[in-house]
Amino acid sequence: MNYVDLVAVLAILQLVFFAVLVGRARGVYSVKAPATSGNEMFERAYRVQMNTLELMVAFLPALYIAARYWPAHYVAAVGAVYLLGRLVYWRSYTARPASRGIGFALSMIPILALLIAALVAIVGRSVT
Repeated sequence: MNYVDLVAVLAILQLVFFAVLVGRARGVYSVKAPATSGNEMFERAYRVQMNTLELMVAFLPALYIAARYWPAHYVAAVGAVYLLGRLVYWRSYTARPASRGIGFALSMIPILALLIAALVAIVGRSVT
């Protein structure tokens, strides 16, 4: 099984799940498109989706570049921490936005780790 691809697909599905929650929140809180504000609970759901989208731009390339140089199961494990971080972020941000720090850290640290791992491998191979 290609665990890196599995993590990538799960990350995309997670983003789709957050988008569905935003659509649902539009109905529940009567926020008509194209508005992105008007009810705090809707705005929380929307920010989770947007923040996840913003991080995906860095996460997916970092995941695949790191997987070119490091064992897939290690890269996928780091990616799984990202997925967990996004879930923690979603739960904490929608409940109490000030508590989102742990979820954000569990999302950002794996991205940085993947980027550093890729950079170390790329530079290390260039030097030798």
